[in-house]
Amino acid sequence: MTAGDPAATVHASAVLVGARALLIRGPSAAGKSSLTFSLLLAAQSGLLPFARLIGDDRVHLEARHGRLLVRPAATLAGLIEIRGLGIRRVAPEAVGVVGAVVDLAAPDAERMAAEPSTTTVCGIELPRLAVAADGDALAQVLAFLDAKPLLVGP
Repeated sequence: MTAGDPAATVHASAVLVGARALLIRGPSAAGKSSLTFSLLLAAQSGLLPFARLIGDDRVHLEARHGRLLVRPAATLAGLIEIRGLGIRRVAPEAVGVVGAVVDLAAPDAERMAAEPSTTTVCGIELPRLAVAADGDALAQVLAFLDAKPLLVGP
């Protein structure tokens, strides 16, 4: 399956942040797991209202009733890689509705984006944040979420 199929398993991570999930994509070693873990820590420190791991490294995507659902890949549920420490187990969320996509090491990332960006995943159009390879992904995601509060609303 590919990410264009109605249901697909893709190389990505996902975190439930508030009421919606962030789908984190990027090439190998772009920092998907690092950003995922940083978001979990941001919730523990109060920078975010809530964050829980859905999946790290591989997730299952499914378009349903106009929404994009994300679930952990069964064999990786509850596991996250922390660079330098190895694989750790955390409490996973079983499913989330994707509210936005974060693309790490994105070649089209702009210093000052003129227009909000969107992307289509499995036929569903979603807000998109493009982060440059040398960008501060956590700071950019926190600012993005602050500017789009409906993504993490109640």
